[in-house]
This record gives sequence, C-alpha cells and structure tokens, in this order.
Amino acid sequence: MSTRAEMAASALHDSEPTVMWLDSQDRPTEVDPLSGAIEADLVVVGAGYTGLWAALQAKEDDPSREVVIIEAGRVGEQASGRNGGFLSATLTHGLENGVARFPGQIDRLVEAGRRNLDGLIASVEQHGIDARLEMTGNLVVADAPWLVEGVAEFVDLLSEHGEQAELLDAAQTRARLDSPTYLASASVRTGEGLVDPARLAWGLADACRSLGVRVHEHTRMTDLERSGAGMVVSTAGTAGGSGRIRTHAVILGTGAFVSPVRAINRRVVPVYDYVLATEPLTARQLASIGWQGREGVADTSNQFHYYRLSSDDRIVWGGYDAVFHNWGRLDPSLDQRPETHQKLAEHFFTTFPQLEGLRFSHRWGGVIDTSTRFAVGFGTAFDGRVAYAAGYTGLGVGATRFGAEVCVDLLYRPDSELLELDLVRKRLVPFPPEPIRTAGIQYTRRAIAHADAHQGRRGPWLRLLDAVGLGFDS
Repeated sequence: MSTRAEMAASALHDSEPTVMWLDSQDRPTEVDPLSGAIEADLVVVGAGYTGLWAALQAKEDDPSREVVIIEAGRVGEQASGRNGGFLSATLTHGLENGVARFPGQIDRLVEAGRRNLDGLIASVEQHGIDARLEMTGNLVVADAPWLVEGVAEFVDLLSEHGEQAELLDAAQTRARLDSPTYLASASVRTGEGLVDPARLAWGLADACRSLGVRVHEHTRMTDLERSGAGMVVSTAGTAGGSGRIRTHAVILGTGAFVSPVRAINRRVVPVYDYVLATEPLTARQLASIGWQGREGVADTSNQFHYYRLSSDDRIVWGGYDAVFHNWGRLDPSLDQRPETHQKLAEHFFTTFPQLEGLRFSHRWGGVIDTSTRFAVGFGTAFDGRVAYAAGYTGLGVGATRFGAEVCVDLLYRPDSELLELDLVRKRLVPFPPEPIRTAGIQYTRRAIAHADAHQGRRGPWLRLLDAVGLGFDS
C-alpha cells in the first residue's frame, strides 16, 4: 500500500504550475499598454477587484467622469484571480475578528456587509457577469476534538448577529460531506457563496469598458507626484515605452505590492498562499464524498484549509501553509513551492482517503496583502487627492467592493456615512521596521504551528499579541 506521501507525490506528478482559474480558453485577449500623455478625472492603479469595483462605481456615479485603469500585468492576474473564490458578506475577515476589534459597531458592520453583498450580486446580474455565482453557504468543520467547542460557539455567535447557522454533529456533517476526519461542523446558510474569481474580474473589466472606462494592461506606475491642484501618474510599459497621466484624483488598489505611498508599505506585508486543483471528479468519485450542497468548506485550526467545488467539479484545495518570505520578498518564482504543495496534497488524501488515485491538474500560489488586524484599512495621501484600501488578508472577494466604495467616498463624498465607521476611520497599526518585522513574523508563524500541535494552546508570545490587539492566525 502506498504511503500518504507517495500518494501525494504521484497525484502531483503531472500537475501544471499555473493558476487553474486563469488557464482558460475564455481568458480575454491582452489590451495595449498606455503610451504617451493623456488626461483623466480619476486614475485607478491596479486591475484587481478593488480597482475594478472603484472604476465601475466612479463611472456609474458620474458617467461624464473620465476614468482610466492601469495594471502592471493583466486584469485579475494577481490575488483577485488566484484565490479560492469564497464570497462572504463579512467586511472584517469573519464575524469573530469583527467582534474582537470593533465591538461597539459590529452590528453596523454586519449590516453594511449584507448591503454590500446584495449590491455585488445586483451588479453581477445587471452587467451580465458570468462569475459562476453560487450562494451555497459554508461548512466550517472541526477535525480535531479540541476544535469542536469552538465550532459550537461560532454557531451561537452567528445566530446572535442574525445569521442562519446550525451545529451539526459528526454523522450529520459526514452526511453532507464525507470525511473520516470530521467531528462536527457549523452549517452557515446566509451570507456565503462561491464565484469563479477570474471570471468575476474579467466581467468587471468588461463592465467598466462598456461604460467608457479605459483599461491599460502591462502598464506599471513608476511615479506618483503632485502637480498643481491634481496629480501626475508616470508609467512604463513592460515591453518598453512610457506614459504620463495628468489627473484630478487617484485610487490605489495595489494590494501587497510596494506602493509609492509609504504608509501602505508600513501597514501591509505580503504573505504567500498556495493552492491545488484536482482533475474533474467523476460521478462515482463525487458520490463517494457526497457534497450535494456544494458548500464552501474551511476547517478551524489556526493553520486552516479551505476547499470547494468548481463549476466543472474539480476540488480547489488551499491554505494551511501561509508563507512570509524574509524582508517581504516578492518574486514570481515564489508562486511555486514544492514542499507546500506536497504538504497540501498529503492533507487532501488524509481528509478524503476514498479519492485515492485522483490527480491534481494545477498547482499555484499567490501573494496576499496582510494587515495587523486581518481586515482592510483605508487612508488618503497627497492632501486627499489619493485614496487607498489595503490589507484584506485573503477574504476580500466581497469586501473589495466595499473597499472600493469607501475609496470613492474618500475622494468625492466626504459626508458619506461609511466614513464614520471605525473600520474606515481607524488606521491600520503598522508592522515594525526591519529586521524586527521579519523576525517577529517568522517567530509568530512558528508559535502558531506549535499551538495547533498542542490542542490550540496559545503560548506567551501569542497571548501577548492577543492582549495588544494583534491576535494572529494563518
């Protein structure tokens, strides 16, 4: 009999080192980079979700507004097209995190999240975006005895704040999705769904263009400077050439990548997340695990896994081994990490041993913009001419629409009620400077792994971080 490690290695052997969502014949053709000098009312930097939603909302608010998006690579190519496609109403990276950090306004934030999700669904329908949207709900599973109590408490918390959730025991959970590891779960029926993340990004870009927004790919911002009452954005094309945009305002949706606004760089660090996708399951394989409700799934360890079915019945399996490379290193070569993909594959077959023989078709990684509060933060620069949102920490498929709306409000609607929310008003706590930053993050990662190996018991370092409001998980 093969060992778990051998099963995993065999299943990974022929997998493609590329993002499954982006590996599609339907991927839009590339668009031309910016060349020469132009003018605009608003420049949006970054064609991920934040930038695309911001451009769409700004143009819908004022159709006469000249809006330009510039993107260093291709639309949706980074975090927005690489994630698991979990669509959630939460704006605070989960209700538990929101209650811990914004207890006085949590009900307002929950309601704002519901309105945001409703608005997102309405926009997808209005613009005919084929995002493969499924409002499936989620299963939050306990796969170790010490996690069962936490799942029960989570159900109570969700119910307290108006969500529909039910505690399932081991047998009830396995009737929904069959794994020998499951001991209990929270079945969350409201505020949770799934999308094809790349198709959502592509559809948003098409919607922007249909309203007259100009989109330029392969156009990297090289400088951002004040010019009279406005701003000038200088650019370089990846294949040569340069551009210059004179504009009244700028929105930065650059995520984890280095920004010309130093306040962002102090408050966000890049963490790599890794993902696998299987070949499509046969009807027999799918029947062996159930999953008729097609819910998104996550476990509740500090180092947690997330997984879901794609529209063609592949299992997308990611998480667990969030990796910070020393000094915040960013490099395309880091999108592949064989030791992490091997570990994920072994965990997959531990969870679903009945799928032995199933192969992985794709393996990839991508960088997440992580903040000290694990939820988005906001700010302005250049005397209010530049607005930004950053720090979503991996649960931004829905929250980015809210983040974009806040950025538009910061520039154009200073009386917006959204700007009164503590989530918006309170600045992200910065990470310490290097080398303390790298040392602290790497020590914290080891402490998290140690806690998971010892029934969740958080040692002195993690308790200290909890006490100062920097509670940490993967």
